[in-house]
Amino acid sequence: MAAAAAAAVGGAQPPQAEVPAPGLALDKAATAAHLKAALSRPDNRAGAEELQALLERVLSAERPLAAAADGEEAAAAGGGGGPGAAEEEALEWCKCLLAGGGGYDEFCAAVRAYDPAALCGLVWTANFVAYRCRTCGISPCMSLCAECFHQGDHTGHDFNMFRSQAGGACDCGDSNVMRESGFCKRHQIKSSSNIPCVPKDLLMMSEFVLPRFIFCLIQYLREGYNEPADVPSEKDLNKVLQLLEPQISFLEDLTKMGGAMRSVLTQVLTNQQNYKDLTSGLGENACARKSHEKYLIALKSSGLTYPEDKLVYGIQEPSAGASTLAVQGFASATGTLGQLDSSDEEDQDGSQGLGKRKRVKLSSNTKDQSIMDVLKHKSFLEELLFWTIKYEFPQKMVTFLLNMLPDQEYKVAFTKTFVQHYAFIMKTLKKSHESDTMSNRIVHISVQLFSNEELARQVTEECQLLDIMVTVLLYMMESCLIKSELQDEENSLHVVVNCGEALLKNNTYWPLVSDFINILSHQSVAKRFLEDHGLLVTWMNFVSFFQGMNLNKRELNEHVEFESQTYYAAFAAELEACAQPMWGLLSHCKVRETQEYTRNVVRYCLEALQDWFDAINFVDEPAPNQVTFHLPLHRYYAMFLSKAVKCQELDLDSVLPDQEMLMKLMIHPLQIQASLAEIHSNMWVRNGLQIKGQAMTYVQSHFCNSMIDPDIYLLQVCASRLDPDYFISSVFERFKVVDLLTMASQHQNTVLDAEHERSMLEGALTFLVILLSLRLHLGMSDDEILRAEMVAQLCMNDRTHSSLLDLIPENPNPKSGIIPGSYSFESVLSAVADFKAPVFEPGGSMQQGMYTPKAEVWDHEFDPVMVILRTVYRRDVQSAMDRYTAFLKQSGKFPGNPWPPYKKRTPLHPSYKGLMRLLHCKTLHIVLFTLLYKILMDHQNLSEHVLCMVLYLIELGLENSAEEESDEEASACGPERCHDSWFPGSNLVSNMRHFINYVRVRVPETAPEVKRDSLASTSSDSLGSLQNSGTAQVFSLVAERRKKFQEIINRSNSEANQVVRPKTSSKWSAPGSAPQLTTAILEIKESILSLLIKLHHKLSGKQNSYYPPWLDDIEILIQPEIPKYSHGDGITAVERILLKAALQSRMNKRIIEEICRKVTPPVPPKKITAAEKKTLDKEERRQKARERQQKLLAEFASRQKSFMETAMDVDSPESDIPMEITTAEPQVSEAVYDCVICGQSGPSSEDRPTGLVVLLQASSVLGQCRDNIEPKKLPISEEEQIYPWDTCAAVHDVRLSLLQRYFKDSSCLLAVSIGWEGGVYVQTCGHTLHIDCHKSYMESLRNDQVLQGFSVDKGEFTCPLCRQFANSVLPCYPGSNVENNLWQRPSNKSIQDLIKEVEELQGRPGAFPVSISSETNLSKEMESVMKDIKNTTQKKYRDYSKTPGSPDNDFLFMYSVARTNLELELIHRGGNLCSGGASTAGKRSCLNQLFHVLALHMRLYSIDSEYNPWRKLTQLLEEMSSQLGSEEQQPEVPILYHDVTSLLLIQILMMPQPLHKDHFTCIVKVLFTLLYTQGLVALSVKCNEEDRSAWKHTGALKKNTCDAEKSYDVLLSFVISELSKGKLYHEEGTQECATIIPVAWSPESMEKYLQDFCLPFLRIASLLQHHLFGEDLPSCQEEEEFSVLSSCLGLLPTFYQTEHPFISASCLDWPVPAFDIISQWCFEINSFTERQAEQGKALLIQESKWKLPHLLQLPENYNTIFQYYHRKTCSVCTKVPKDPAVCLVCGTFVCLKGLCCKQQSYCECVLHSQNCGAGTGIFLLINASVIIIIRGHRFCLWGSVYLDAHGEEDRDLRRGKPLYICKERYKVLEQQWISHTFDHINKRWGPHYNGL
Repeated sequence: MAAAAAAAVGGAQPPQAEVPAPGLALDKAATAAHLKAALSRPDNRAGAEELQALLERVLSAERPLAAAADGEEAAAAGGGGGPGAAEEEALEWCKCLLAGGGGYDEFCAAVRAYDPAALCGLVWTANFVAYRCRTCGISPCMSLCAECFHQGDHTGHDFNMFRSQAGGACDCGDSNVMRESGFCKRHQIKSSSNIPCVPKDLLMMSEFVLPRFIFCLIQYLREGYNEPADVPSEKDLNKVLQLLEPQISFLEDLTKMGGAMRSVLTQVLTNQQNYKDLTSGLGENACARKSHEKYLIALKSSGLTYPEDKLVYGIQEPSAGASTLAVQGFASATGTLGQLDSSDEEDQDGSQGLGKRKRVKLSSNTKDQSIMDVLKHKSFLEELLFWTIKYEFPQKMVTFLLNMLPDQEYKVAFTKTFVQHYAFIMKTLKKSHESDTMSNRIVHISVQLFSNEELARQVTEECQLLDIMVTVLLYMMESCLIKSELQDEENSLHVVVNCGEALLKNNTYWPLVSDFINILSHQSVAKRFLEDHGLLVTWMNFVSFFQGMNLNKRELNEHVEFESQTYYAAFAAELEACAQPMWGLLSHCKVRETQEYTRNVVRYCLEALQDWFDAINFVDEPAPNQVTFHLPLHRYYAMFLSKAVKCQELDLDSVLPDQEMLMKLMIHPLQIQASLAEIHSNMWVRNGLQIKGQAMTYVQSHFCNSMIDPDIYLLQVCASRLDPDYFISSVFERFKVVDLLTMASQHQNTVLDAEHERSMLEGALTFLVILLSLRLHLGMSDDEILRAEMVAQLCMNDRTHSSLLDLIPENPNPKSGIIPGSYSFESVLSAVADFKAPVFEPGGSMQQGMYTPKAEVWDHEFDPVMVILRTVYRRDVQSAMDRYTAFLKQSGKFPGNPWPPYKKRTPLHPSYKGLMRLLHCKTLHIVLFTLLYKILMDHQNLSEHVLCMVLYLIELGLENSAEEESDEEASACGPERCHDSWFPGSNLVSNMRHFINYVRVRVPETAPEVKRDSLASTSSDSLGSLQNSGTAQVFSLVAERRKKFQEIINRSNSEANQVVRPKTSSKWSAPGSAPQLTTAILEIKESILSLLIKLHHKLSGKQNSYYPPWLDDIEILIQPEIPKYSHGDGITAVERILLKAALQSRMNKRIIEEICRKVTPPVPPKKITAAEKKTLDKEERRQKARERQQKLLAEFASRQKSFMETAMDVDSPESDIPMEITTAEPQVSEAVYDCVICGQSGPSSEDRPTGLVVLLQASSVLGQCRDNIEPKKLPISEEEQIYPWDTCAAVHDVRLSLLQRYFKDSSCLLAVSIGWEGGVYVQTCGHTLHIDCHKSYMESLRNDQVLQGFSVDKGEFTCPLCRQFANSVLPCYPGSNVENNLWQRPSNKSIQDLIKEVEELQGRPGAFPVSISSETNLSKEMESVMKDIKNTTQKKYRDYSKTPGSPDNDFLFMYSVARTNLELELIHRGGNLCSGGASTAGKRSCLNQLFHVLALHMRLYSIDSEYNPWRKLTQLLEEMSSQLGSEEQQPEVPILYHDVTSLLLIQILMMPQPLHKDHFTCIVKVLFTLLYTQGLVALSVKCNEEDRSAWKHTGALKKNTCDAEKSYDVLLSFVISELSKGKLYHEEGTQECATIIPVAWSPESMEKYLQDFCLPFLRIASLLQHHLFGEDLPSCQEEEEFSVLSSCLGLLPTFYQTEHPFISASCLDWPVPAFDIISQWCFEINSFTERQAEQGKALLIQESKWKLPHLLQLPENYNTIFQYYHRKTCSVCTKVPKDPAVCLVCGTFVCLKGLCCKQQSYCECVLHSQNCGAGTGIFLLINASVIIIIRGHRFCLWGSVYLDAHGEEDRDLRRGKPLYICKERYKVLEQQWISHTFDHINKRWGPHYNGL
């Protein structure tokens, strides 16, 4: 056989000859075995050729993929059939050949045995649930599959679970990425040592077969890729991939065979010889040639050249070549620039010249053009990757390539190949339609390669990885550059990225950037980068593309039409493409040895900045009304400076540029700060909301430390090195408030509207305060920074742990020091905050665990400056101040309205000492003086905030005064130096006491000063008017700044010997040049000190309020105890400042004393500042409003009172109560109801009935009661299942169907209650309204469509008063609230008389005060509410009769509604009535009204007196046999099978209402006898034969004693003897004995059994009595509940003595002789058991002890639920559902929104909520950990019952931290379920349209 086969495939024949015998597996196996043998010989050439020929034929790729092959070709390929069959055949052959004749599965197993599984390497795709442990990870990208994670030990580690975004692979076992301690059990052993060597012949065939197989795959890929003119459509590519699915899966399976097979595959994929032999396309095989051509075309059309052909393309065919290259936008060598101009296809935006110029410059810079467009493939792996990219990373291919990674040799080869294709990846990505999916797949691969430092370093050295990455990024951004319009629109040469382009908008660049960030996190790689000057230049070039992007121009006239949202893209781009790489580099510049790196970066950064200033033609003035938030070059520079000083001990001045450059550097960051103030002053309002968005994003926690922090730091550096006067005047000029800073009371501002002045001035001062107080980069340690950040966030609001983590700006690079969640974070948190555990408000709103600042933090650390810097919303600053005020009030530290506290700062780093010169410059002092003066004089546009900042700055200046100046020296030369300038020196301490006499100001002619001036000149002034004008101070900030600027420029220019720069355009000449200004001279005669003292008087509102404290206590000056931190308001601030001033200089002290001695000049009459006036007005207004309100209320009350009186008078004559009773009894008025809509009060009447607002809902809570105490657990494994047959609903169902099988239907429907499932529960909020008012209210709701959340068409509404949800109105029955006392007097009629009366009353139809025939409004309403009640529940819960629609059904339904409500109330009280008292919902019970409605309808169906159970209970029937029913007709249900509680309700509802108390007691007594007998019967059935005979005898002896009828043993023995006549006790087969548990019955246990048996009935009867007659329930202990209830119901005779133990039988009161009636009842049973003994017995044992309903018990840890359910498959479609959920009532697993389980347009959760909870469903969403409630047609998210260690929910498991059950929350949920209050407590409801 083998020989024949061999001959058939003989190598000599041409391939298309004889077809191998089709198909027999045996043949294949034999052939394979033969070949294997041939190849094993030492000389295996012949075998090899033979195999080649076979493979050639089997794997022939000649037929085109898409077209179905012709028959004969297909046959040639091995077996008939379509192309699919051929493919399969080929795979079969391969499997056979690999196995070398054996079975393929055995082969797989054999190979697996040699797997040295040291690495897990499991590859997963998006949405897979994996774990990340930061404690074990070395690389931040480390991840573990669930299996490895749970097998390893990570207790106490910082781990989280996450849903993979892009896919990933398990790193378990890879010590480059994670610590070995975290490996799981499987991958801990270094197993390579003990694994035997792979036998040579095992994988021999694979080595021969696989190269051909892979080549075949590549040929298919080449074939399938048709390069059309346009981009190939998704469809075509997918088609090819679908066809190749089996082949790629086959390869994937091979990789899973383990290490041995992987190494063979690696050999095959990387072997260059193999590749050359097979693919060169030079052979005579036409097919191979064609395939090679296609490959070359594909290369060429991708804009890639094949190296050998480069010359040909480049020079000889300029026409063809040029276009290919031009598409790239680059020439492969600078020589071909000429061609570039001929056709540049990418610049179609009209800015052609620019684009080219820029591009040319770049392409000549790049080191090596070949990076971009040369690719040469030398192995299968390389070409496979090429096609993988070309086909846009199909998932299967990616998984195959990644599955190979555990092989080290492959990993290196693959990484190099990946790098080689990097540029090509970028190009494909840019063109792709599905860039998101593709990005994810790219990162899926690259993160596996580049996270490994060793590998990254190797590739960097050998393949120029860094060059490639930077170049590729540069080229990528090149395609979307536009001309910058910053500064000089016309002549700007700068280009920036266009944020509107898809590349930026869709973040297409992120895979490349994230790879770059990833490799920069490795120190060895980052070092190479920082040392390579060329790379740094290129990188700065790249960064400059983002400098000044997304420019905003202020709209001055009309609002923008279209708000662009490009700013998202801009901020994301700066953060990801610029800031994150920067942080990555910074993390390697931590020590002194790295100084060189910093110098390099700073040097090239400054060069780039200088180029930028030149490119935008920047001189010294920023262009007005434009701002960009993006200055990455400034920020690089700032951050590296900061690092240099902080960590590397570099001398700051050695890396700073000259003064002129510093002046330029500060302009743009300062412009941003001023623009922030403008935006917050609403000056940019016409630019739309997006500009506010930018201002917020700029300071937001994820951006602030890459944006605003470096900007402020850079300004601090500039301020510390520039002339302080220049800096201060620049600030006020940028903030446009120069004109405001004048002594004159009026001024003109040429650049700012009056309404913006105040907030801009506040902005400028706040900025100065921040600039001078912030120490983030000026000397704070990391821990101090973290603490300050945390305090600021906590002061604004209490925070949850996760929101704190989110709000604290972390270093964006994950590898840097403080990772949130690290130890320092936790320790700082516990130092500054207290944890508030989650609490529950009664309203049911869920709180999370919060952290709140400790008291000492408020006391010493609250820092308003930090808060202002970090607030995104201005209201947070206010919130922090409010909380601070509250703390001070509460702790009694300060009662009034405190000012933001002054806080001493940490010391400055010596390098930045110059910053403090700002506080000691004349310009600032003049500004402070002017502002103090203006505040004192009450000029407009000044606020308390301004004063606060002014004082803050003065205090800062005193704290940081340079050196103690000698008083004498300063005072001596004071007057002489004074004439040219306001102040003598620049030290604040001495300038404070300097008096300024006159000031010359420019004022509008209308100003009051002008007139005063003319007066002054004529008056005989001491100085004379000439002198006066001579010494007056003139000051213009702008002129000052100009002068300084010119000095600096000249200085730097004279050094460089250059021309003086021209001034900028005239529009920036000094403001105030408007013609109508005139000069006036003011007399001031104040110093800063005197202004402060007057201010103190003004603030305190008293003259002479300031008294220097040191006059009393000289100690204060010697040992000043000035706290670091001070609370208080303006007055205390002024006092503090004066004390500090006195401390610092004796002169100041003296002058303060002098000023205080002089009687202070009168303060201007207006004592109150505007702000205070405002608050005073407010107070007054409030007071008045309060008085008005009081008046109105009083009026209202009196009106109502008089109305009530008149209403009552009108009513009394018509009252129905006969007069004589009224006189005899105390007056019982009719119940009066208030209508909450019209506000009138009155009784409910027939014509105008009042109703209770009620909510009707179907409920299955009762049905969920179980009989065992142990609550059911949620199943968390396949073994655990929950079966519902022990629930109350199931038991009642079984009982009813059993009865219906054997007895007459109509009688069955009276014997039980329904409503355990789908019963209607009625609840009310207790408010009433007129029914006609309600109707008009509903009409108005119908027209007002805004109020959604409930559906008005279904009758839903909210109570007009308390807004509780409701859906119907229950009419109140006219008459008194508590039935008249008349009905309650006990009468002395005998029980026999009462029984007669009851029977007569039941027989009288319609004996009802409201005659049913007359249609009154009331009866109509009663009918309509009955309809509502019926419609509340589904038909299946109403119709139990065998004949649908029979009246018996309605009858059963109605009394069951009463039963449901009583049973539920019992459950709400905890299942018993021990607590007594009024009902828990006291006023809210509507049972009384409900009974009236039900009774009215029940009496429509009179029971035929024949069948009325009352007769069977109270009369002995003559003819026994007639009862049994004939053969054809089913008998009635025996009375002992009846449910006694149901009988009670039937009897009462059949009576005319209102009911007599006597009749009620009578009914209860009669029913108790039946109940007791049932108990005895059940007891007799439960015990065994011997017990029964024993009891029978003991009882029989006592039968003739006097109280025989009241002794249980006599009755029991009688019952037993009666029932023994039938077959009930017979046929006790063995199977029966098993079910009855042998119990030794003692008299006590029997008594207990009987009491427990009767209790449920007694409880319901007592509740009923409580509701009908308004009697309170007594409270009692549990053990005496029976006796208390029975006496309360009147069952216990009054003379009963309580000494000896209580016996339940003493409550019996037999209406007819006990033994007769019992034997009558037993006879019915016996006649039934004649036929059905089994069922007869089952029906007698009723389970009466139901436990309270509970939700399923949940496991402690959420992970146990998640791991089981998130992979569980849906039972319908056997797929894993997207949103699995589980019902917490019954444990059913359902698909949320799953279409697979949809039935008649209802999704599964909605269906289940109807079946399981009659419309109420409680589901736990597995993937989100939240609970969703479905109630009817609405749903709401309830919240989660699982919280993490910090008391927080984790919705959607975003954080993935371990979650633990919160028992309190679960209790709350269960409580809401049992009490049916979901609708009231949860507020956010929405319609689900059956789609859940």
